[in-house]
Amino acid sequence: MADSVIKNGKKLRCGFTTGSCAAAAAAAALQTLLTGERTEFVKITLPGGITAGFEPLSYMIKEGSVTAAVRKDAGDDPDVTDGIEITATVSFGAEHGEVRIFGGEGVGTVTAQGLKCPVGEAAINPVPRRMIKENARRILQQYECAGGVDIVIGAVNGRQIAQHTYNPRLGITDGISILGTTGIVEPMSEKALIDTVQLLIDQAKTKNPARILITPGNYGSDFCSKELGLTLEHGVQFSNFIGETLDYLVFSGFSEALLVGHAGKLVKIAAGVMNTHSSVADGRMEVFAAHSAAAGAPSETVRRILECKTTDAAAAILQEAGLLQEVAGRILQKICLHIDYRTKALLKTEVIVFLNDHTVLCETPGARELAKKLAGKESPSQ
Repeated sequence: MADSVIKNGKKLRCGFTTGSCAAAAAAAALQTLLTGERTEFVKITLPGGITAGFEPLSYMIKEGSVTAAVRKDAGDDPDVTDGIEITATVSFGAEHGEVRIFGGEGVGTVTAQGLKCPVGEAAINPVPRRMIKENARRILQQYECAGGVDIVIGAVNGRQIAQHTYNPRLGITDGISILGTTGIVEPMSEKALIDTVQLLIDQAKTKNPARILITPGNYGSDFCSKELGLTLEHGVQFSNFIGETLDYLVFSGFSEALLVGHAGKLVKIAAGVMNTHSSVADGRMEVFAAHSAAAGAPSETVRRILECKTTDAAAAILQEAGLLQEVAGRILQKICLHIDYRTKALLKTEVIVFLNDHTVLCETPGARELAKKLAGKESPSQ
């Protein structure tokens, strides 16, 4: 396993997911239960076939069961679950020959549809479940034990820590989720954020399988609430990942999407930028300047726009020059063009782009009607 990655010119240390820690705790507890001796170092196999080693933090040994704890090390990733103790209590199953997995204290329970675990089950995702089972079966075979075991996964202070995660929004109550697809946490991983966006989309689809609201962040959510009467119950925040979000909406079979966002984010789409984080791409002023020149703006106006720091400042210059409406219209056409190209025109996308004072810079003709449909206010004939 690579123990570090290079991100933004820095060497950053990788860590392990809660799924890996749960599998390691279960393996340590099971091996201790079978041998009667505390396991000081345990190895598990991660989903990709890589072997990883863990030193259990503590044990609690009782008649017929062993509880082991592993502390999560997320490496240099700013993960709220970094340092959490993941526990596994293993006991022999008297009436079965299977490896059964349950959620214990601090592990959340799924209460909403659209997630990877059924409603009512512990929030232990499929890959971690498989990893726990496969490593447990390997140890059972190693010690020639034909019986089954029950494994209860817990998380110390999981209820409190979960309040700082997406779990309350996702409909996961009373604890954290046991997650991970590779078993490894990559520092500042975009994949983890995109996975979360996709989960939110899955959940939104259970409420409205045809239409959805998408917005980059809190600015967009605030605009939607105050100006359109829409909340995130009607959709999702996608951060900077507009491209991946559009891809997943098409994959999920949505027919319509309402994209609402501040000009500082959405204007970048007019240049074909599909990850709007400032460290990836900018081009805001270049977009305004190019379309201003195409609309006949004097070179001095174009120069002033290129020197602007914010889209609101550029819009003010264009308003002064009497060109704002034309330039905004040209930019909107390009935004729609790049969205249609990304989605292969399989997703009808309406767009609203606004400025700091909630003034609308531009919007597609059907945006307000789609907002009404999302809010459940469409006319009976529609």
